[in-house]
Amino acid sequence: MPVPSVACFRDRLSGGERMLGTFLKSPGPHATEILGDVGFDFVVVDAEHAPFDRGDIDLIALAGRAAQIDVLVRVQSADPVEILSALDCGATGVLVPHIADAGTAQAIVAAARYGGGTRGFSNSPRAGGYGRRGFRDHIEQADASVAVLAMIEDIAALDHLDAIFAVGGLTGAFIGRGDLSAQLGVGAPDAPEIRHIVERIVAASKRHGLPLLAHVGAVDAPDALWLHSLGVSSFIVSSDQGLMRQAALASVSRFVKAR
Repeated sequence: MPVPSVACFRDRLSGGERMLGTFLKSPGPHATEILGDVGFDFVVVDAEHAPFDRGDIDLIALAGRAAQIDVLVRVQSADPVEILSALDCGATGVLVPHIADAGTAQAIVAAARYGGGTRGFSNSPRAGGYGRRGFRDHIEQADASVAVLAMIEDIAALDHLDAIFAVGGLTGAFIGRGDLSAQLGVGAPDAPEIRHIVERIVAASKRHGLPLLAHVGAVDAPDALWLHSLGVSSFIVSSDQGLMRQAALASVSRFVKAR
């Protein structure tokens, strides 16, 4: 079975292709295998808010290759050590939380790149084919394929959108409506204040040709349709636990009705 190209996600996102992913909250490879089998385009290991260690991420990256689904990692911070760890395990890319200025955006791009960056070299992990790719080949392939996504989820970032989105090497951005809602103290991520902020983020992204991702509860929910109408092409829907809960509730409901 051929290994999926790690360039796939980055190229498809940059090309504006419509893609579907979900957050992983549960350590272990099984959800990734199932999601790849049913046709999801990517998964995002939520190492920021769920109990994942490097061993968990390594196993999920292996499952992603087996199931031919791209695996990204939402790291806990902009720490270069976390970014390097995820990429060496073979992750397609990283989502980095709380990018509120251009300097931080430049730092995460540098941490993920060899040429012109600061990524520590090793071709011995999965990312380098366990040494199969030589020095130059590994550097060229990694720099041509790794996706670096800035999470725009702070009020402070809104005054720096153009500077952030102009950073060379940034693949795209994630609209963090949850954190923005919490910081503003509004009742929901689809509140009018948040919709206005989303429109500002989208407008800035279009000025710089930078693709956007967003998290939604369901792909056919009104906010998902609205985001798509604005130009957001790729969505992270719910999570593995959320999808399981939805399916479980539906089964309980059908069971009760069948009595």
